[in-house]
Amino acid sequence: MKIKRFSKKPDDLTDRVGTKPIICYPNNRLNDCLKILHKARENLKKINEVIIPPRDAKTFEVKSGNFFRIESIDGPQVGDLNLFQLNNLEEKFYSGKTRALYGTHLSVGDKMFSSFPYLRSLATITWDTLDWYGYDNDGGSVHDVIGTRCDPYTSKLLSGNDYHYCCHSNLTRALVKEKNLNINDAEKIVHDVLNVFMCTGFTNDTKQYFMKSSPVRPGDYLEFFAETDLLGVLSACPGGDCGSEHSSDISQCYPLKVSIWNVDEKHLKGMKLSTISSYNRNHGLNN
Repeated sequence: MKIKRFSKKPDDLTDRVGTKPIICYPNNRLNDCLKILHKARENLKKINEVIIPPRDAKTFEVKSGNFFRIESIDGPQVGDLNLFQLNNLEEKFYSGKTRALYGTHLSVGDKMFSSFPYLRSLATITWDTLDWYGYDNDGGSVHDVIGTRCDPYTSKLLSGNDYHYCCHSNLTRALVKEKNLNINDAEKIVHDVLNVFMCTGFTNDTKQYFMKSSPVRPGDYLEFFAETDLLGVLSACPGGDCGSEHSSDISQCYPLKVSIWNVDEKHLKGMKLSTISSYNRNHGLNN
């Protein structure tokens, strides 16, 4: 946390600090397809929906070129989202690189990139009914790619208790039950999430990850466009709106809804779907 300081400040302190920051990964070259997608979403037709029970997770599939929404239905509830390429579960959402490209919290126009060596956009966020929230006075915002997901290992470390309905466990259980994976294989591919609707940030003093009550209410949703065939897994977090705690049965929890929407291809004219990285994977070994 870098609160306690043991070393002496150097004599050339002013030369070492206060330099101008630069953006590590300028994203201005990434394909901006929002005009096409916003026009297309005027013609959406719902084709399926899945209800995720409180403190549980469900899988869902979305074909390339379709849209999907994650929606609050009965009360304020946050969700932890994993995304995979449907036919290759090794290609999965890479929250760290997505965060490096767009920042700590995602919203309209941001893309969810996949893991190496694929590194392509799995989905683009097309609508966000909470985009009005912005950043609050504590530096908090919604839909973060900071937190990894609540999990039973950290819960055991900090509390000494075994709790089986953390989001990590929920996501694992859904893959086992609904995709017939064995538990070891399922747990290995569960990955850092998009925290849908969760309001988070870093404290000003210690820079620790914090959460606060989500502003989400029934009817709010986050909408995505699938750029490849997707397998999604969504957990309705045991923390409810995450205004008090998670990794327990104390918080009031509600279900979430995932709806899948189709649009005629004619409304996607000019849309370029993402492709896997063209890097040759030489890594300097065969120059």
